[in-house]
Amino acid sequence: MKQILTLTFAVLLAFTSTTSAEDRLVLVSASYGKDVLAICEANGDVLWKYDTGGPKKGHAGHHDVHLLKNGNILFHDTWTNTKEITLAKKVVWEYDSARKNGNKGKRVNVHAFARLPNGETVIVESAVGRIIHVDRKGKITKSVPLGTGGRQNTRLMRILDNGNYLTCAERPGVVTEYDSKGKIVWEYEIGTRVYGAIRLKNGNTLIASGSGNSIVEVTPDKKVVWDITKKVPGTDITLGWMTMLQELPNGNRVIGNCHAGDKNPQIFEVTQDKKVVWEFDEWDLVGNGLACWQILDGKQSAMIRKKLAKLTR
Repeated sequence: MKQILTLTFAVLLAFTSTTSAEDRLVLVSASYGKDVLAICEANGDVLWKYDTGGPKKGHAGHHDVHLLKNGNILFHDTWTNTKEITLAKKVVWEYDSARKNGNKGKRVNVHAFARLPNGETVIVESAVGRIIHVDRKGKITKSVPLGTGGRQNTRLMRILDNGNYLTCAERPGVVTEYDSKGKIVWEYEIGTRVYGAIRLKNGNTLIASGSGNSIVEVTPDKKVVWDITKKVPGTDITLGWMTMLQELPNGNRVIGNCHAGDKNPQIFEVTQDKKVVWEFDEWDLVGNGLACWQILDGKQSAMIRKKLAKLTR
């Protein structure tokens, strides 16, 4: 199902967001049998596609994805192997957490990673219970221990502006902020199989509750000040497995709605007063397993369009 953009809607976006429908691209990484990386227009038209194969047909394996500053994509298609691929579909870097730096023979899962400005890659190794920084040669330059009581088994992690790590653990259903040495400096127990969380510009934390079918904004002193539960008010959109989140420059929130079925968008954007202003509904492309994605801003979109144009010459 393609998103239909009316003139009124286009004008609204032009005035309210620097990531408008005119310049927005969407990077998606879907599994559960779809096993695909793709870059799409805001209306769902596919500009670039890469079939990943996945860890096992019909199963999960895509839980994080990032467009890098050089235009490459950082992704994974198994539970342990993190890769960097060019738009020409060449893998230029990879790191297998199952075999390297003391993990051989251990149970390890990777659900989150990030690239630092210095070129190092941050990888969260669940079960093993650590966050590592590795250089281009795969050497560990830093290792940060995760907490106990189930906190070793994480989903998403995001590096905060202060350098701390914001992580989500499905069980016991807790969002934890660690400092650079692994000390817990803030924590919020949501009690569900929480998937993702980001720190907003206002200092609050926005949480995608996973199995809780909700999005919750909490203050530093853990007061809930904004939420959407089960269904978006005034719409037919029901919430499934809540995954990734992104805050746009205008304050709108983009929300990942995984496992919500073919009657609901896989991603949607809401204003702070909970008005839906954009939907990504591409069932044929991503199916019911779109857990991770990234909304690209105008600068990123322009870079991608330029690179793709060169590839087709």
